[in-house]
Amino acid sequence: MAATPGLTEAVLYDTLVNYLVSMARTVEGAMNRALDAIVSVENLRTSALPGEVFLLEPRINEMEMVIDEHAIRLLRRGSLTDDEMRLIVAALKITNDLERIGDLAVNLAERVISLGEIENAQVPEELAPMASAVRAMVSKSLGALIFRNAEMAAQVLESDEVVDQYRDRIFEQLLLHMTEEPPLVSPGLQFILATRHLERIADHATNIAEDIIFWVRGLDVRHGRGLMVRPDQNDQNDPSSRGDRGLTENSHALHSEVTLDCQTGRA
Repeated sequence: MAATPGLTEAVLYDTLVNYLVSMARTVEGAMNRALDAIVSVENLRTSALPGEVFLLEPRINEMEMVIDEHAIRLLRRGSLTDDEMRLIVAALKITNDLERIGDLAVNLAERVISLGEIENAQVPEELAPMASAVRAMVSKSLGALIFRNAEMAAQVLESDEVVDQYRDRIFEQLLLHMTEEPPLVSPGLQFILATRHLERIADHATNIAEDIIFWVRGLDVRHGRGLMVRPDQNDQNDPSSRGDRGLTENSHALHSEVTLDCQTGRA
């Protein structure tokens, strides 16, 4: 396929990355609105947020299609380097996860509307810190994408366990309250669904982080393989050694300081 006049290969691939970042920022905006709404369902100041989330969904869907079309256009050009091929493969996967986060933000907004119709719906105590942990994961995924930072992406992989622990604790508390007080069943079910949506957002942020590591380092860390690379200590100051990084231990051990009481919040 002939090259488009005036467009170099570097420009075309930078355009793909810029599209990705733009979509990621839009998705993050929708997600932040949904998170702010779900943790403060009784606050009138957040009552307009679900509607804003609904309005962003068509834009996110359109951006996904634009990125897919651009990636396919690049594939048709041929003569791809390994880095370029990894970028295109990662981009096609990242857009899918971003679109799903957008859908889950819509699901959260729907939970907010349902809860608004229920009197005296009490937000679970640990829902806010769970939402903050999810917010931090998505923010770090975006930062890893912008700066092509595999270390930041690795922090996202480890944080997924924190979100899962919050989910389990909130579910147990809600189940106990629903068993003891039947009137709490209706709002409790809505919050259980909300925690499930939050967990799935964290899962998609993890997928994005894995794809960024694949793009930047050429490593497949899916399905618990979680291997990170570090520069050889003797060659840390040698730029030419960056391509000869060795595999080390599982990233779970590299980030063992992450616990339930870690500081998470909006970046």
